[in-house]
Amino acid sequence: MIALIIGLLLMLFGVYAILPINSALFLNWTNDVLAFLRGGTPILALFIGLISFFIGIADIKDKIEAKKEEKEEAKEDKE
Repeated sequence: MIALIIGLLLMLFGVYAILPINSALFLNWTNDVLAFLRGGTPILALFIGLISFFIGIADIKDKIEAKKEEKEEAKEDKE
């Protein structure tokens, strides 16, 4: 329950900090957040691409190994 409340409070703070309202009560971090997103997006894309690449390699290795096992089983069945 506490984690739910903390999560809700943090989400509300995030919205409060990003709101583009010029006032003493609002933080107006909109431009800073956008700059962070513009700078972080290529890095995030790089990491996601790298992870996808390694997953693809592992998938290819698994398929090759499965084919080898099928051949071995077929060979054992014939004998």
